[in-house]
Amino acid sequence: MKNYETVAEHNFRAAQIGYFLAKLENYVKPEEVVTMLIFHDLEECRIGDFHKVANRYISVNREKIVFDQVENLDHFSDEILNYWRQIEERSIVAGTIAKDADLLEQALTAKELLEKGYKYAQDWINNVGKRLRTKSAKKIWEELQKIDSNSW
Repeated sequence: MKNYETVAEHNFRAAQIGYFLAKLENYVKPEEVVTMLIFHDLEECRIGDFHKVANRYISVNREKIVFDQVENLDHFSDEILNYWRQIEERSIVAGTIAKDADLLEQALTAKELLEKGYKYAQDWINNVGKRLRTKSAKKIWEELQKIDSNSW
């Protein structure tokens, strides 16, 4: 299968989803969620996105990669690294919403692939559903099962 989307495309759509998800969850600072999502896959710009099978064999220190990328950004480096950590750890509400937006974007991509004939994408959609935490994200995921990707 060809690489379906770039990191930039994924981050852009995840940020858009994050904005609306934050609003649906009545989170007062949706721009915080959007900012987190802009930086959430920063390490993939340097090393790529490993397939699940590759992850069984390849171990990388993703936080070190992000740190190396931002360490020379003066006072911005701590802020960006902190945003990255919050999504990884889901340590605050914004991080939880942002991670759910990241996962929903993956499910949307999988839905598009499924409808183009990639039958294993359903596993990807199912796995996303198990990882969602917010009520709004779970509801969107349920609706995703019922609609055609041509409708968005």
